[in-house]
Amino acid sequence: MTENIILDGTLVGKLSVDVQDVFNVERIEIPKDAPQDTVIFIGDLLSTDSEVAYTLIAERWYEQGYTPTLKRQQDKIALTAQPGVVDPQPSNPWINLGLGLITLLSVLFTGAVLEKMDLPTSFADWLNGLPMMFAMMSILTAHEFGHYFAARYHKVAVTLPYFIPLPAPISPVGTLGAFIQLRSPFINKKQLFDIGVAGPLAGLIFAIPLTIWGVLHSPIQALTGGGTLEGNSIFYLTIKYLLHGQLLPSFDHYASWPVYKQFAFLLVGRIPAGGGHDIMINSFTLAAWFGLFVTAMNLLPVGQLDGGHLVYCLLGEKSHWLGKSFVGLMSLAGIFIWTGWLLWAVLIILVIGTKHPAPLNELVPLGTPRTVLAYFMIILFIILFMPTPLQLI
Repeated sequence: MTENIILDGTLVGKLSVDVQDVFNVERIEIPKDAPQDTVIFIGDLLSTDSEVAYTLIAERWYEQGYTPTLKRQQDKIALTAQPGVVDPQPSNPWINLGLGLITLLSVLFTGAVLEKMDLPTSFADWLNGLPMMFAMMSILTAHEFGHYFAARYHKVAVTLPYFIPLPAPISPVGTLGAFIQLRSPFINKKQLFDIGVAGPLAGLIFAIPLTIWGVLHSPIQALTGGGTLEGNSIFYLTIKYLLHGQLLPSFDHYASWPVYKQFAFLLVGRIPAGGGHDIMINSFTLAAWFGLFVTAMNLLPVGQLDGGHLVYCLLGEKSHWLGKSFVGLMSLAGIFIWTGWLLWAVLIILVIGTKHPAPLNELVPLGTPRTVLAYFMIILFIILFMPTPLQLI
């Protein structure tokens, strides 16, 4: 094994002196399974405010080229000096602007195609795509800038949103969504939670009223075979019931059933043979519905999705097991309810993963208001979740 050069004590001494008024060092450990030059100080903070203490240590160790982490180790605190510091470089905003404009056109084109059921050939045809463009882009933009402004508030380095254009017929809404890049790590759970929760909340400020307006103005028509119905969630079924006075879609086969039984079957997408009725949504309402769907998917309690951030703040490292369990449930749902969940399970395993990295300072508690909001978001996920996002008739 390569000799760890910090064993000469010089650098250890410098790092120790930098924290002597903040952290009481009882012993020093040199981990064998960590990057070269890593050192761990075991002891206790001299202050009860770990946020202030961490900030002081980070500022001092930055000059030494080290990043600190704080975590509990049995009845003591481990202050780890990790070699290297994050020095985020600014991104090119012209890329974000270009992708945003292309996505606007992509969604506009897709809305025009859906309204005409053919390629747009006139200016009036293109104008028909504006409602979908407004609904889709307002929800996506609000969601991503919710993350962005929360990150800026906490002084976390972040890029502007990257929108992903994908026009019809590949995408039914003209886009694959959007994302931001965090270019510095989360310091504590408060940052992690605020940045994670801000996106879904901001997006729902637009998605919920737009969905209500769209459902209210969607006429009820007889269902014909060979089509596709948008999936139902508890929220979506309830909104249709409140605005139209009946559970939709409605089927003659279910007419004699009690409401709760119809509700359960419609929620999981069990469509019987025979006649039925449902609202006929236009491109605007489709975009609003898709906004609800995307929000629910982001709130999945897995990995570094928004929902993964929230459950990590509540459960810590145990959230990894919840993520694994949820992927297992998705796989079972892919077999018995909707095959698309199998694809989602594979994508999560290969791309996102089920494990969430720890913030640099694990000592900062989430606090009661954020904890209450975290449980509210879990309830929100449950009522927005669509067991069968697409249903063939």
